[in-house]
Amino acid sequence: MTLWAAVHAERRALADDLEQLDREQWAQQSLCGRWTVEEVVAHLTAAASIGRLRWLASMVGARFDPSLHNQRRMAEHRGADPDQTLQQFRRVVTSTTAPSGHVPAWLGEVVVHAQDIRHPLGVERAPAIDRVTEVADFFARRDFTVNSHKAIKGLRLEAVDGPFATGDGPLVTGTTIALTMAMAGRAPYCDELAGEGVATLRGRSMTA
Repeated sequence: MTLWAAVHAERRALADDLEQLDREQWAQQSLCGRWTVEEVVAHLTAAASIGRLRWLASMVGARFDPSLHNQRRMAEHRGADPDQTLQQFRRVVTSTTAPSGHVPAWLGEVVVHAQDIRHPLGVERAPAIDRVTEVADFFARRDFTVNSHKAIKGLRLEAVDGPFATGDGPLVTGTTIALTMAMAGRAPYCDELAGEGVATLRGRSMTA
């Protein structure tokens, strides 16, 4: 349950940040493709509301098109206005419902999407190092919801603020959260990294 407690804490921290936003900020584009801040929040609510069987049924209904699946579930959990969208998100803060038992992936879901929201808004909050390290370790081991393992192939990543380190090859250093976000395909975080391997990682992030 320790990882689920971390998921709940990160959802709660994000909800607290969202309380401070005005309507214009809710409509701002996030780092997650074309999704706005409000759409990312609705996506997080959807992810915490659908178990394995419902997820499979949704994917079958979408003909295994993840984008269509995400759009449908996002629309289902988006409120009539940002206040309602936030209320619905707060209801799932302590949920342990998920499409699979890969809890580090669902911790990664909220960690990454929270930064997708915070970064363009200039909200300076980062998760605790131990939580981000769990996500970084998971991302480094395998491709799951993002092609993170593929993104770092042939590179050496080392965190400057924690124990995370992985791989062999040209070096990339930075904070654990910046490395994690770059592995998740968020190219703007490459600006916070250093080392001869950054250009390679940036190129892979931009095409993720």
